[in-house]
Amino acid sequence: MSDSNFKKSYKERLMNRKEEASKVRKIVVIILATVAAVLMVSLISGYLYIKSSLKPVNPDDDSEVNVEIPIGSSTSQIASILEENSIIKNDLIFRLYTKFKNETGFQAGDYQFTSSMTLNEIITSLKSGKLIKEPAVRVTIPEGQNVEEIAGIYSEEFDFTEEEFLEKVNNEEYVQELIKDHPNLLSEKILEEGIRYPLEGYLFATTYDYFVENPSIEEIIDKMVSRTEEVVLGYSKEIDQKERTVHELITMASLVENEAPNEESRKKIAGVFYNRLEDDMMLQTDPTVLYALGEHKDRVLYEDLEVESPYNTYHIKGLPVGPISSFNTNSLLATLNPIDSENLYFLANSEGDIFYSETLEEHNQLKAKHISSDEQKDKLSEEEEE
Repeated sequence: MSDSNFKKSYKERLMNRKEEASKVRKIVVIILATVAAVLMVSLISGYLYIKSSLKPVNPDDDSEVNVEIPIGSSTSQIASILEENSIIKNDLIFRLYTKFKNETGFQAGDYQFTSSMTLNEIITSLKSGKLIKEPAVRVTIPEGQNVEEIAGIYSEEFDFTEEEFLEKVNNEEYVQELIKDHPNLLSEKILEEGIRYPLEGYLFATTYDYFVENPSIEEIIDKMVSRTEEVVLGYSKEIDQKERTVHELITMASLVENEAPNEESRKKIAGVFYNRLEDDMMLQTDPTVLYALGEHKDRVLYEDLEVESPYNTYHIKGLPVGPISSFNTNSLLATLNPIDSENLYFLANSEGDIFYSETLEEHNQLKAKHISSDEQKDKLSEEEEE
């Protein structure tokens, strides 16, 4: 090969190598750029995902979710429970966040969370053992209120009428659903003939917090029935010792609630009611007459006692067909643990003092001594009643 050809071949090879090296460098640059871009996108996506996971699941959803945190739950278990209930977006992020913030001391219990709560609000709630989010509306239902009065209270707070509330509590299909959801509390008894409102007595009287401006009637009722179930079933052992159904005990508690002004008198009056039932006597308690009449009166008259109703205990023997109002926990406890005595009668004067007696004769003597003549004229004497 001549020198000129050799030089030419060498130059070609050198150029080819340079071109190949240039291609390799371009490929390396492209690969590195791609990797860098992918890494950058991953970092940004990861950052945005973590940032999103730290925010509330739904800032506009203030509906309450009941969440139970069992005793002995680890942070990992709590995170899983919260994610399952859509209170947080990601259980791993929650665990990492609490570890980073060194948050510990979470308490077991029943919580009412919302999807609009921040992680810090949730953590604070879990550490304090209570809900810290401020309610949108707080409604107090006094003890002894009946369904109509409860409907009136709620209709003043929310965008539905008293009639719409009463229509819902009387909707048999809806009530049947509640019976299925609360089988240990509700029974077909509440749908028996003569029952005015199936859920009378089952809407617990207390203060309720609502985290939306206008909860549905169903949400309100379910919340109240669930609260009744929680209270009543908390005394399951005592209930099992009684030879009466839950419906009968709640009915009795509503009578005690309306007759007795304080804890001690509730236990005594409950004892009197049980004594009268055992002796096959009518209970003859005025609040049942008023409920049967469907009106409030300061004084029950003789003519009122004649109203024919399965609620009127001057008309029927035994307990009324159902409760006549909501009840206080003390009234339920009095029903479950009455004071034993031989008393069959009681009466209250205008000052609210209550007098008990074992015999009709003694009862009439107490009436003559403590009840005004005008009041006695309005009511049938005990001798005639018996």
